Amino acid sequence: MARVIAFDVNETLLDLGALDQDFVNIFGEAAVRREWFSQMLQSALVATVTGVYTDFGTTGIAALDMLAARHGINLTDADRQSIRESMRRLPPHLEVRASLERLRDAGLRMVTLTNSTEVVATAQITNAGLRDLFEQVLSADAVRRLKPAPEAYHMAAAQLGVPISEVRLVAAHAWDIAGALRAGCAAAFVARPGMVLDPLVERPDIIGSNLREIADQIIAVECG
Repeated sequence: MARVIAFDVNETLLDLGALDQDFVNIFGEAAVRREWFSQMLQSALVATVTGVYTDFGTTGIAALDMLAARHGINLTDADRQSIRESMRRLPPHLEVRASLERLRDAGLRMVTLTNSTEVVATAQITNAGLRDLFEQVLSADAVRRLKPAPEAYHMAAAQLGVPISEVRLVAAHAWDIAGALRAGCAAAFVARPGMVLDPLVERPDIIGSNLREIADQIIAVECG
């Protein structure tokens, strides 16, 4: 039986590079955007490990405040709102739509599984023109345990009515791949520029440089 394919959203499907102009406007340089997202992930992981839940959007704004303090920037409410709005309007990477259509046409069930709240994730996927391709938009917020905590992946399997072993996560983050594999999912790693796997974690059976390569391998493995 072919697995359900669950896709991470930010960076895996959607291009965070679209935020660069916001970071130029606020901090004077686009490179701060990567620093911000890394801080956001670090803060989310700390909250998850220590058992204090904060939704991903709130964590993102807190990370923005931390960067402003670090860089000596007076952050305004308008700056915060600009980032919030831009996050909801991220474009998909160029190959994403066609790759997802191939997977759909191959008969595979597809959902998203993100740390963003369901409201934000739905807005993101809808604004990116991808909503029609997914059976459900799933959020770790539903179990108040952000990925890579195992509860998020098990929630997805339960929502889809399949064993955890019949879920394959597609993600561009080593920590998400690790979480999925150790929760009992299969995984596929999208090695977008700058993204590498953790050598301390078992390697997934599917690795590609973009979603087109991933789709080719998923179809061969799951539909062959």
